[in-house]
Amino acid sequence: MNDRMPTITECHIERTILRTLYYFELFSYPLTEQEILRFAHNLKGDAESIPSEAVLQEKLRSLEEEGKLFRFGEYFQTRNTPEWVGQRQDNNSRADAMLPIARRIAGLIDAFPFVRAVFVSGSLSKHSMRPDSDIDFFIITEPERLWLARTLLVAFKKLFLFNSHKYFCVNYFIDTEHLEIEEKNLFTATEVVTLLPMYGKEWCQAFLGANAWAFHQFPQMPRRSMKDVPPQKQGVLKRTLEYLLSGRFGNWLDQLTLRITVGFWKRKFRHFDDPTFNIALKSRRYVSKHHPMYFQDKVLRHMESKV
Repeated sequence: MNDRMPTITECHIERTILRTLYYFELFSYPLTEQEILRFAHNLKGDAESIPSEAVLQEKLRSLEEEGKLFRFGEYFQTRNTPEWVGQRQDNNSRADAMLPIARRIAGLIDAFPFVRAVFVSGSLSKHSMRPDSDIDFFIITEPERLWLARTLLVAFKKLFLFNSHKYFCVNYFIDTEHLEIEEKNLFTATEVVTLLPMYGKEWCQAFLGANAWAFHQFPQMPRRSMKDVPPQKQGVLKRTLEYLLSGRFGNWLDQLTLRITVGFWKRKFRHFDDPTFNIALKSRRYVSKHHPMYFQDKVLRHMESKV
């Protein structure tokens, strides 16, 4: 029998492994060893809590023996629910099928006026798609034209896609002068480091550079390759519309669409108090976030209860 007391570093490593698995527990999503290592969270700068691969393997065996986690094949999770593995594999296969569709739609979005870069976000950016999941897009726009660009995209979805969210969910916009994400927490850091760049190589790189804080929290997470990311589209129609909507007229339209949209959301989501509305439906001239399910709060509350 080994009565040796664990060191502070060993305790930190155990907490880091369990925190990582608890995060994905909310999504019923087991992780492999390599995924646990990549998503190991450098909480408040405690770099000693990030294990090496050899230490990780040893600690996973120890935690499994203690009944603190469960292993099914190559996957680890915090609950004894083996069906999660099959669900995950189905979601991964569905993501493989959806990715080419997402790439084509991202190209369409990039052709719209004032769009400068397009990322895939949400579950697909993490290589997972449930049967009811949407393809989510994170979009960077020209300054002072964000709401105009958003309105054109939403109008296109309503008129030509019958308001379908399945393949065309444009729920987060920022502009090129405000690339750094203002809310800095575990949820937003996870979303930033898993964004999948699709178009606008220059601004995709600038965005990741402006949000180095997120990668600091995940020191083992590799950055997405930009090798095959094309630059933003510069078609004749896009350039023409940007020219016609420049100047004071475009500025007035952008502010008008902001007021109309926020007014509609205030009526539709009147059950939100002001603090909740300002986070879940953040609406400034330089940012638009449409997350009425307020999943960020659900995730952070889950983590707080676990940790």
